[in-house]
Amino acid sequence: MTGTRALVIGASGGIGGALCAALAARGVAVTGLSRRENGLEITDEASVEAVLGGVTPGVDMILVATGALHGAGQPPEKSLRSLSAAALADQYAVNAIGPALILRHAPRLLRRDRRAVFAAISAKVGSIGDNQLGGWYSYRAAKAALNQIVHTGAIELARSHREAICVTLHPGTVATQFTADHKAHRKHSPEESAENLLTVLENLTPDDTGQFYSWDGTRLPW
Repeated sequence: MTGTRALVIGASGGIGGALCAALAARGVAVTGLSRRENGLEITDEASVEAVLGGVTPGVDMILVATGALHGAGQPPEKSLRSLSAAALADQYAVNAIGPALILRHAPRLLRRDRRAVFAAISAKVGSIGDNQLGGWYSYRAAKAALNQIVHTGAIELARSHREAICVTLHPGTVATQFTADHKAHRKHSPEESAENLLTVLENLTPDDTGQFYSWDGTRLPW
């Protein structure tokens, strides 16, 4: 991957930081952007325009590693009576609208003359087909919206970038502040997660664009 350029959104987070490090170790020229370091507020259209407007085109990979599990300070809902408009709006803003505003810049930023990748971190619970347990209404719905946005964007992007790969990724449960209160039998370290996700991306071709993949390369149902 030496000689390629990557843009990582959410670089100050656990997964984002690990992705930056893993890419740099592969010889990739990485630009990491975040609210903490660059003032990039992904839910603010003007902020996204200002920050990404300063990025030079010719990027080989755009990775969106942002997200939030709690909306309006509330934990994921266990029942319908826990639903609130504020939590739903917060979840959509961070998990769907923010990545969509980043994706808006992909046609200008991504290379057209060779393989290029746009990938956004989603979650398996955003799969409608895989939902067997219920609950987590706002987070599930926001990630499902993200999947639809990226799938639709992949269709448009393929018209101008024939070698583009545009996908969403489920990283598994990663041991970060994001999942500190989440119980799981298996948690990946951020470094392990980054390696898993990059391995998945490295094995994809333009024929795989518009799909949803787990950290182990399994294609997930919508």
